[in-house]
Amino acid sequence: MPDSLAIINRVIEEHQRIREHVKLVGDSVSDPEALRSLEKVRADWIPGRLEDVSEKQKRLQQTLSVLGEGLKRHFDFEEKALPPLLGELLMQSLIIDHRAIMKEIGEATPVVADTKLEGLNRDELIAKESHIQQMVNNICQLVEEHTAREETILFMVQTALKEKG
Repeated sequence: MPDSLAIINRVIEEHQRIREHVKLVGDSVSDPEALRSLEKVRADWIPGRLEDVSEKQKRLQQTLSVLGEGLKRHFDFEEKALPPLLGELLMQSLIIDHRAIMKEIGEATPVVADTKLEGLNRDELIAKESHIQQMVNNICQLVEEHTAREETILFMVQTALKEKG
């Protein structure tokens, strides 16, 4: 039972770090900080401004890569450690979330990498940037909503384990 509680506590702590860093400014250093960096890059995208676009685009590519890698490790851990604690149906639901998040990151990554912003007129630039901004917003929303749902479940399991033990 202490091992079960330790697993739950670890996942909750990772979620709390992710949530704390979502709105903060900074560079990607560790996995939970990747989402924080994505939020920073997202804030830097001001539609219609070509200055530093290639640098912002490069940072966004790097951030998406770090986020994808970090979430993959996190999801792999959850998918191995949580099934005995949560059961088949709850795990299936969480895995559906994991796949949706990774799919969005997988779709956004080549769009960001392949989008050429230089040479576009202002309207074209705004349209491309808005599309990228929407993709980033969607990823952030999916991660935040997933974390909230999963933490609700984890806190309930944590309470039961503490009561039982």
